[in-house]
Amino acid sequence: MDLKKLFTIFIIIALMLPSLCFADDFLEENEVDNFIEVSTDTTETKKEPTTHSKHIIAMDRKTLSVLYEKDAYTEVPMASTTKIMTAILVLENCDLTETIEFSKEAANVRGSCLEVSTGAKISLNDALYGLMMRSGNDCAVAIAEHISGSVENFATLMNQKAQELNLKHTHFTSPHGLDDENHYTSAYELAILTDYALKNEKFKEIVSTKTTTISINGYPRTISNTNELLGNLNGVYGVKTGFTFNAGRCLVSSCNQNGMDIIVVVLGADTKNQRTRDSINVIHYIYDNFEYVNITNYVQESFAKYKSYYEPNVHLYKTITAPKIELAKLQHNSFPLKNNTSHLLNTKFYCLSSLSGKLKSHDKIGSMALYYDDKILCSIDIILTNQLNHNSWHYYFWKVLKEYRQNF
Repeated sequence: MDLKKLFTIFIIIALMLPSLCFADDFLEENEVDNFIEVSTDTTETKKEPTTHSKHIIAMDRKTLSVLYEKDAYTEVPMASTTKIMTAILVLENCDLTETIEFSKEAANVRGSCLEVSTGAKISLNDALYGLMMRSGNDCAVAIAEHISGSVENFATLMNQKAQELNLKHTHFTSPHGLDDENHYTSAYELAILTDYALKNEKFKEIVSTKTTTISINGYPRTISNTNELLGNLNGVYGVKTGFTFNAGRCLVSSCNQNGMDIIVVVLGADTKNQRTRDSINVIHYIYDNFEYVNITNYVQESFAKYKSYYEPNVHLYKTITAPKIELAKLQHNSFPLKNNTSHLLNTKFYCLSSLSGKLKSHDKIGSMALYYDDKILCSIDIILTNQLNHNSWHYYFWKVLKEYRQNF
């Protein structure tokens, strides 16, 4: 081969290396965005969806029920879906009219960026749009430095918030999510975090925006959302894309169709098309196969049977007061169940086998667990509704009389 041609090839490869090594959403924002719609043959959707990504979960936002999962509890890298937590901390701790300035470190961070110069200024509000829509790593670092003084200090705040939300398998080392062995979550906990974030109306507004114009140094710039499902699939209103080489292609989606609001998390896809296709397949599967079923009557009937057995038969210790029990109020009256499978509901009861005068009215004495297809849907407290009298001469009189009759 001609030496000149070899030298040209070498130069092209060298120019490609930075983006190949340090990509984080960069590739997907520069790819031709061929949206993939998946046909929904009703004979197929009754089956489990075909998926290829490594970690997937679909969660109902109303009840936090898991409707579909694939290795959803393993600790894995999360790439730029990290920025969901970054945005939460901004929204809960800052005035969005504040102005932030990009340090040299922020302006030169690798991966997807707004590509601004050192010293550039932007409002926190516009930085949030750059963070969540353009997936700007430079915005993430600038935000972290503005709030906490450094990326490391900001990561401490992120982990404190994770603990507050009881995310036991989530840990942060940065506000952007570039690969780090100590930076991880699970698909399940990322869904929980996303549900929390979506309760903030400003967050919801940002992640549902397809295109907007922000201001950098007083000059306008139009940016577009990296979420390929937004505006292309009915009901989708967020949330965040992500990509690093260790995390693979990632996509967190929120979708609301016919009153059923769900979150779908796809992590560890090999390609952008794969994460898109898997997300669509799971979304179609949920809406074609699940419906809300009111479980109130079933719960009340099951408890009534248990109550009729428990109250006259429970052992009483140092009291002769007949106990009265009731169920606590249901947190949710309806749950998403697969079509025509409500017969798979069953209940289990866990209650004190002995009651004494030490118990007070409104004390919890047990619980009723509601199961669907052998998976727990919810647990409902069983409450003692009357005060049990303490032992008295009446108790001892009747105890002695009972023993006397048994012996003679």
